[in-house]
Amino acid sequence: MSHENEKSVNDILTKVNDNTWEVPGNYKPGMNVPGRIFVSKTLLDILEPETIDQVANVASLPGIQKYSMAMPDAHLGYGFSIGGVAAFDKDEGVISPGGVGFDINCGVRLIRSDLMEDDVRPKLPELLDSLFEAIPSGVGSKSRMRLTDEELDDVFINGVNWAVKNGYGMKGDLSHCESNGKMPGADPSKVSIKARKRGRPQIGTLGSGNHFLEVQYVDKVYDAEAAKVFGLKEGQITFMIHCGSRGAGHQICTDHLQKLTQASRKYRISLPDKQLACAPASSEEAQDYFKAMTCAANYAWVNRQMIMHWAREVFDEFFKAQHGDLGLDLVYDVAHNVAKLEKHMVDGEEKEVYVHRKGATRAFPAGHPEIPEDYKDIGQPVIIPGSMGTASYVLKGGPAAMELTFGSACHGAGRVMSRSRAKKELRGEEIQNELESEGIIVRATQPSLIAEEAPEVYKSSSDVVDVVHNLGIATKVARVLPMGVVKG
Repeated sequence: MSHENEKSVNDILTKVNDNTWEVPGNYKPGMNVPGRIFVSKTLLDILEPETIDQVANVASLPGIQKYSMAMPDAHLGYGFSIGGVAAFDKDEGVISPGGVGFDINCGVRLIRSDLMEDDVRPKLPELLDSLFEAIPSGVGSKSRMRLTDEELDDVFINGVNWAVKNGYGMKGDLSHCESNGKMPGADPSKVSIKARKRGRPQIGTLGSGNHFLEVQYVDKVYDAEAAKVFGLKEGQITFMIHCGSRGAGHQICTDHLQKLTQASRKYRISLPDKQLACAPASSEEAQDYFKAMTCAANYAWVNRQMIMHWAREVFDEFFKAQHGDLGLDLVYDVAHNVAKLEKHMVDGEEKEVYVHRKGATRAFPAGHPEIPEDYKDIGQPVIIPGSMGTASYVLKGGPAAMELTFGSACHGAGRVMSRSRAKKELRGEEIQNELESEGIIVRATQPSLIAEEAPEVYKSSSDVVDVVHNLGIATKVARVLPMGVVKG
């Protein structure tokens, strides 16, 4: 960041504590609440001033509660910043696709195993080849299966229940998904024919961009009790899946953005940025979007479920094991691009609010009713993937999340370089060779995908995670390091 930009950021923000900075309520005309940005001084120094503007813009939307927020991985996004969180009153607030994003329910899941690093390291190249062959990836990648229209409706409405019912997983997978892998209220009639056509052939595909399947090992345990409950120990093999709702979610967002742009004018909502198109939460337009968004969220959970199922088959076949012998259990699956109707305390009063998490992860603490029974005494697993080649973290939701962030934490490392610039400045083959020299093997459909997701285009995942840990929003349980990565 230039000296000029650094000065402007520091001039705008008021320090609350070492990891919290406030955007004053008078920073921009029309702000209804202040902004809160949760970053350390190190991360503040690389924060774009435009991201602060986006936080302030969201603060001007009707019915927003307490603060417009940005997590420590915050950077410039569409409408909301990536890492943006905002809660809107159920009756007086709005719903905005800009607070969810185009890749609805992009999210991440972690699978543990009984394998240890020494079991896998010598065979890693062949294992990755098998995973790369089994999991369709890349731009426009097509699934190994074709859904009928009736099956697509079932996916939209029932989420992971559909997958498990049809043999793609185990019953225990359901409770270890956020919302049990199914948000209620989905209505396929609100999904366009074009979105259906895009979604039908893509179920069980990674896609491209920052999506991945990563084979890892547990490098360090910080919280022995929580790690034991999550089934994690040092030296153990895990794998992580990061992807979303593919073309279906993108098209659903595109379709409803057009309708909500018109609705913003109809309801005379003053927008500081047209990308924040929205409508009153109870309006037909907002509810139509929410019902379609829910379809995409449920689709995304099935997408990750299918990939996990096929990856489990690869592991079983590769290690000549019977189903279940390798302990390939789902630790948890979290969404990080979604809006949800939740109950939260606001100024001492319990309210129903639409919490928008755009590049942010739910982080509910121990005792919360939406946490799986076996995790009730620990807290919700919070999974924070690093960039390709860097550490990922497993955390547990902390009580401070309910007080500070409507039960939300960061979702990843956060970009500091655009994809187009990365492709111009970096060479995928060189990045791949550097990673292999560090013992990390990468399989990708083309070298440019490696360049645009290189470790140096992201913030430090450790710096990002330290902020939420120090604030008590989510505290560290374990660190996992990559061994091999399958990219789109």
